[in-house]
Amino acid sequence: MNSTSEITEQQTAAANVNQPNASRARASSRSLWTRQTLAIMNLEIRKNFLSRRALLLYLMAGLPLVLLSALALFPPPTDEMGTFSEMSQVYAAIYGGLILRTLIFFGCAWVFMNLFRGEVVDRSLHYYFLAPVRREVLVVGKYLSGLIATIVLFSITTVGSMFIYYFWLFPSESAQFFFDGAGASQMLAYLGVTILACVGYGAVFLLVGLFFRNPIIPGLLLYGWEWINFLLPPFLKKISVIHYLSSLVPVPMSEGPFAVLVEPTPAWISVPSLLLFTAVVLCLASLHIRRMEISYAGD
Repeated sequence: MNSTSEITEQQTAAANVNQPNASRARASSRSLWTRQTLAIMNLEIRKNFLSRRALLLYLMAGLPLVLLSALALFPPPTDEMGTFSEMSQVYAAIYGGLILRTLIFFGCAWVFMNLFRGEVVDRSLHYYFLAPVRREVLVVGKYLSGLIATIVLFSITTVGSMFIYYFWLFPSESAQFFFDGAGASQMLAYLGVTILACVGYGAVFLLVGLFFRNPIIPGLLLYGWEWINFLLPPFLKKISVIHYLSSLVPVPMSEGPFAVLVEPTPAWISVPSLLLFTAVVLCLASLHIRRMEISYAGD
């Protein structure tokens, strides 16, 4: 009996000793993964901002600023721009049609599809796969780097285009609008939509770049799906990123007489839905990259 009791006590003591060790091992692993994620993110951020591929991203992000600045320097000779009361609707059309649905969409496509597809084309992905880094960590690090690049540039686009558009024609009314009226809240709302667009579209195009050898065709199909969203029945509208983003813009854009009307999804549903969707997509990307084998043939 004594020997059995001693063995039980020894097992209990060993379990108590191993439990803190296991906790320390898990904490050490999480710390290592965090450091590796940040290291990959920093390396990829430099690529996203300084590589030749970044030139197209700069062109897309700067296009609205250049166009609106040119319009400010060479204004139309007549009152074609309308009154100040109409400016919110006009900017909503500029933001929704040009910035959100086109430039942010293709900017995210360019950045996030190239996070892995670009490495395959450059025949450099195997360097990451040979490194002692979990592939899930690689996915998160690359995704965060693309997210920082697109959020920074397209946030500048959103805020800069709004200021240029408002102040070049009605400076005094615009100052009152932004500092004493609803202008600041509208600008923050547009900025939030831009950030969420980068989050959602970034996850989608990261997955597309991993699954498809030629991601251009899937990207164009997604672009068409997002653009015809206003024609879709209500239950299909919600299978898109643009529906939730459009529900969050402060000034809704008119979708024309042929649009199928549907109630906007409230912010308390839209924002968590986009974040949950992003998390699911990143999980799928992580599961896929675990089984991914590198083949540069034909690339």
